[in-house]
Amino acid sequence: MFNKISSLFIALTLLLSVSGCGINNIPAYDEAVTAAWSQVLNQYKRRADLVPNLVNTVKGYAAHEKDVLTAVVEARSKATQTQLPANILSNPDAFRAFQQNQDALGSALSRLMVVVERYPELKSSQNFLSLQSQLEGTENRISVARRDYITAVQRYNTELRTIPGRWWKSLLYPESELKENFTTSPDVEQVPDVNF
Repeated sequence: MFNKISSLFIALTLLLSVSGCGINNIPAYDEAVTAAWSQVLNQYKRRADLVPNLVNTVKGYAAHEKDVLTAVVEARSKATQTQLPANILSNPDAFRAFQQNQDALGSALSRLMVVVERYPELKSSQNFLSLQSQLEGTENRISVARRDYITAVQRYNTELRTIPGRWWKSLLYPESELKENFTTSPDVEQVPDVNF
């Protein structure tokens, strides 16, 4: 009788200690990654929604800058029409394609802002100033959302690759896969040439 009570006590103690060892970390961290990814998508959508207004405002002042305006419109179209597969967070090729489309839109918008510098009357237009401020705010929000996503992915991937998370994955969550993360484009890594 004493052995049964002792065995039951040991099993109960072991069960309680195991439940506090991070057994639920993997699903909790996976949910954090999903939430952070949703915020990234939300901010990219906000940027894409601002682009037509920005292009139309600039169009009136800089009609002969059609190449830049066309590049912005095409980049936005490509970025918004990309079909995201359900497994994008664990699919390196799909994630890379998504990131390239978003980087292309960001690059096209940067070129547009360079063109705007040539038009002082455009820069003083209240409509343009408002759109530019919204776009700058959105770019900052995108940076914050991407940072939060990167942090969530780091925590999740670390849990899957270290002990005891590695054990929990093999025992309870075998479908869990490492998540993809943002990288910098090669353009960002090049030092700009500054001449005085």
